[in-house]
Amino acid sequence: MVWLVIGLGNPGPEYTATRHNVGQMVVDELAKRYKVKWSAHKSRTEIAAFKIGVGDNAHSVIIAKSKSYMNETGGPAKALAAFYKVEPDHIIALHDELDIPYSAIRSKIAGGDNGHNGLKSMTSSFGSAEYFRVRLGIGRPMGSQDPGDFVLKAFSSAEKKTLPEFIDRGCDVVESLITHGLEETQSRFNS
Repeated sequence: MVWLVIGLGNPGPEYTATRHNVGQMVVDELAKRYKVKWSAHKSRTEIAAFKIGVGDNAHSVIIAKSKSYMNETGGPAKALAAFYKVEPDHIIALHDELDIPYSAIRSKIAGGDNGHNGLKSMTSSFGSAEYFRVRLGIGRPMGSQDPGDFVLKAFSSAEKKTLPEFIDRGCDVVESLITHGLEETQSRFNS
């Protein structure tokens, strides 16, 4: 069975290092970890493929980044899932989460979108919310800063010091979800 891991974010260099693109940062790190190169796919995504595990315990994994903006993620994700015949219960969406403190990670299956436009688009396109989410905490802005502006800003100097470890843990969570399932992953990583 193939797993589809989608790093949510916006395309283009101006968004690469922003909080909203932390999901894409994790799939970029997975590509480095497994030494795979990105290639364009007709679903308007960039993809890379690798296996986790060996023998009968091996899992095929497709990591993906949409070439569309966050609020249009669902169309490319659905097209990619249809191409590889992946059902929602084998899809993992990696996304930024305002309601979790910076660098905390929580995983779950299904649920609401909590105002996240990428999740809203995916749920609408799939007609189902029954996919896994890896919620990557970015915290809320201080004071009266608009959350919409906050997510499109780069991480602070203090956050950047621990960002590599945060991204690395995001990769560990994805691997754990695929190889050990949700319950074990939650008990090991939900913080």
